[in-house]
Amino acid sequence: MERDELTYAVIGCAMTVHAKLGNGFQEVIYQRCLAIELGKTKLNFAREVEHPIFYDGIEVGTRRADFIIENKLVVELKAIIDLEDVHLAQAKNYLVAYQFEKGLLINFGARSLQYKLIFNNNKQYRPGEA
Repeated sequence: MERDELTYAVIGCAMTVHAKLGNGFQEVIYQRCLAIELGKTKLNFAREVEHPIFYDGIEVGTRRADFIIENKLVVELKAIIDLEDVHLAQAKNYLVAYQFEKGLLINFGARSLQYKLIFNNNKQYRPGEA
């Protein structure tokens, strides 16, 4: 399997943050620190990107992803003791809402950094897309 350079770089930044801070801080602290680490890379990213949610063609609200990286990858952060299925479901919902192929769920709250690569089963992947 070919290594995914984009997710590899983001996970590396998250590992740096977790190594320096450890666990125990609020999610927003990790989000700010990850933004600093991402800023040291050449990756294009945006924080707190809001996106409308539609039901039957009617806007019913918005969701806000923690990060959008290179307009290809949704990154959702947590600062909890352990990831649960509900967190994976939330990350998958972001992929569907933003119509991205993949995302990362990163948890800074555990003793060791936790991360899960999530895929959007509703999006048709075409070769050449990342």
